[in-house]
Amino acid sequence: VISVLQVSISLKKVELSVGESKFFTCTVIGEPVSLDWYNPQGERMVPSQRVALHNEGVRSRLTLYNAKIEDAGIYRCQASDAQGHTQEATVVLEIYQKLTFRDVRSPQEFRQGDVAEVVCDVTSSPVPVVSWFYNNVEIIEDTEKFQLLQNNNLQVQRVTKADEGVYRCEARVEARGEIDFRDIILGVNVPPVVSVPQQSFNATADYGESVTFTCRAYGSPEPDITWHRKGVQRQESERYVMRARGTTLTVRNIQQDDGGSYICKASNKAGEVEHELFLKVFVQPHITKLRNVTAVEGSAAMISCKAEGEPLPEISWRRASDGHSFSDGDKSPDGRVEVRGRYGESMLTIVGVKLSDWGRFDCEALSRIGGHQKSMFLDIEHAPKFQTSHTIFFSWEGNPVNISCDVMSNPLATMLWRREKLTIPSEGAGNMRVHSAPGRSLLEVTPMSDRDFGRYNCTARNNIGMRFQEFILAQADVPSNPYSVRLSSVVQRMATVTFTKPDSHGGVPISHYLVKYKDISSQDWKDVKSQGTQTIVLLTNLEPNTTYEVRVAAVNGKGQGEFSRTESFQTLPIREPSPPSVQGQRGVGKAYRLGLVKQDDGGMPILEYIVKYKTDKEEQWMTKLVPGVNDFVLLQPLQWNTQYEVEITARNVKGLSEPTFVKFSMPQKPDITADSLFSGLGLGAVVGLGLAGLLLLLVLVDISCFFLRQCGLLMCITRKLCSKKTATSGKSKELEEGKAAYLKLPLKEENGKETLKPDTIEIKVHGDNSLHMTQEDSKA
Repeated sequence: VISVLQVSISLKKVELSVGESKFFTCTVIGEPVSLDWYNPQGERMVPSQRVALHNEGVRSRLTLYNAKIEDAGIYRCQASDAQGHTQEATVVLEIYQKLTFRDVRSPQEFRQGDVAEVVCDVTSSPVPVVSWFYNNVEIIEDTEKFQLLQNNNLQVQRVTKADEGVYRCEARVEARGEIDFRDIILGVNVPPVVSVPQQSFNATADYGESVTFTCRAYGSPEPDITWHRKGVQRQESERYVMRARGTTLTVRNIQQDDGGSYICKASNKAGEVEHELFLKVFVQPHITKLRNVTAVEGSAAMISCKAEGEPLPEISWRRASDGHSFSDGDKSPDGRVEVRGRYGESMLTIVGVKLSDWGRFDCEALSRIGGHQKSMFLDIEHAPKFQTSHTIFFSWEGNPVNISCDVMSNPLATMLWRREKLTIPSEGAGNMRVHSAPGRSLLEVTPMSDRDFGRYNCTARNNIGMRFQEFILAQADVPSNPYSVRLSSVVQRMATVTFTKPDSHGGVPISHYLVKYKDISSQDWKDVKSQGTQTIVLLTNLEPNTTYEVRVAAVNGKGQGEFSRTESFQTLPIREPSPPSVQGQRGVGKAYRLGLVKQDDGGMPILEYIVKYKTDKEEQWMTKLVPGVNDFVLLQPLQWNTQYEVEITARNVKGLSEPTFVKFSMPQKPDITADSLFSGLGLGAVVGLGLAGLLLLLVLVDISCFFLRQCGLLMCITRKLCSKKTATSGKSKELEEGKAAYLKLPLKEENGKETLKPDTIEIKVHGDNSLHMTQEDSKA
């Protein structure tokens, strides 16, 4: 008998990125004397820095490291036996270039109003498809704002500050599903714009005064500001002080010759702009007397402001709290504020001072050549005022409680606590502690008996007056009982309890609710706590067709309140499941997946799903049992371009549900053309495929002889396997055994091992000698 070598490679076709590594395993069935690898150029391969070969009996492993473009092609594994016969197998290796971004800068900056071209240089093999995204929205087509260029760059017309942001350049290679992206920040440089709050200034000479010029510049990036006078840039010195990155220029000790033009220049990457300011030096008004004043609430306050200048200035007042201005002879609408003045002095008088008068007052002296302004502060002293209306606190024996006394006063008040005319020491006494802070005194009381409950007095005193506030510490109680207990959504093993919260929480917030329930035939109550203060509780693990009693109580810090009225309910009896709910989903290849949606199980777990299916042209149904815990069933192998009918029934211990019927159609068989099959293959690969086809044809002929004439190589194998069985079986039994032997031929795995998994195939032989095979879902 001539032994024919059979050669196989673990992989048939491999795509590999430049720089990656891969190994291939070649396995021979037979007795080879040599096992060699040949590269795409037909040269026998030997180990090198990038090539490793490892032979072990009938196996040979080829490893390629750090793949390059020139490594692509067809690799052959050739085996030879002692008679000089050779057999070989091939693997096709395709090398591709991954997506690579080249010199993609971020950020990329442009001048406002220009046409911006955002550069994204990306390459791959094959050529990538590039998409642009802005604010997570794809820029699909050209618009007035955006244009997609042929070089994959993005052009932004008349770019503005609003166009700033992150633009995503996304590249895809559709053939292999590869995708990568770069986020590019687009920056827009805006030429400077100068804002000058005050363009001309008046200054008083020889008074040691200072003038501050302000020149605010806006732009992107933030402009640099410089100051120039008579064509020369001013540097910071003793008389010239610059602040806020040049935004302000202060000229100290003003002299007569300091008058004239000052130039503010602002510049950035986008351009330069300048603005002219003027200083006119005169002997201008100068406020010489203005002091802060302190007044007592309800009394009168008199504020004086004196000013000098040539000519003599007029003086006016401004209240900062509301912006109201007062001039000589003015009165407020309520008559409390009045202004009188003469000879460069103004007096502001406030009668019946209120806390709302507290704050800043501005005095301004004006003449035709300028003005001067100074500010003072009016402070109001007043007796203590209590800030809280919460005067009743609840607690119980052994539970500490904090009683807070909050006071506003000027100056700060001293605070004392009294209990039944006795002063509580500041360090506390017995079960009482005092914690003090400015404007607040906290009395911590831990009631030990009934006499600790009652009235507590907080007294606040300063040099203006004294006030007191009384607090009550009341004894807390447990909550009253909840009511309106209702049962809903009652099924075999669950029920929902809802109720209305108690009318009284006992002075202390309710922490949770306690639901007790029991079987009416039992004396033992079971407890369920609510989630926080929710008034709905789910009861689980109930017994079907059983009557239960339920009651509810509220719990606060003091303890548990009374139970509500006891209500009863009965769970539903166990029944058959509802019809299954399914949804179809196309599977892979000649398979179809049906999803099993969670359904009403009738009170008992689903034991199994009974699935029957057939084509629309057949009468015979095929049956498949699926465990009840599964959430899908996989039907395979199916026929291309065929419509199937499916009937699914659920079963629990009570019985069967009504069936659910489903129909679906399998698609057309995929069209694999000769061009796509043989494209890229060399002559050796085509010859190899031809030999493989010839070998397959011989196998099919042998199988035909086996079934029709009971002869051939397969028949010999079958008789050897079945030699220990009785020889009296009829032709029909031989036919069935032949089919079984054919279907259980060893399966080849990628690693070359032979495995037999008969438990994964379900075979049904019907009266018409047709075979139906299904594969268990758990093995799919």
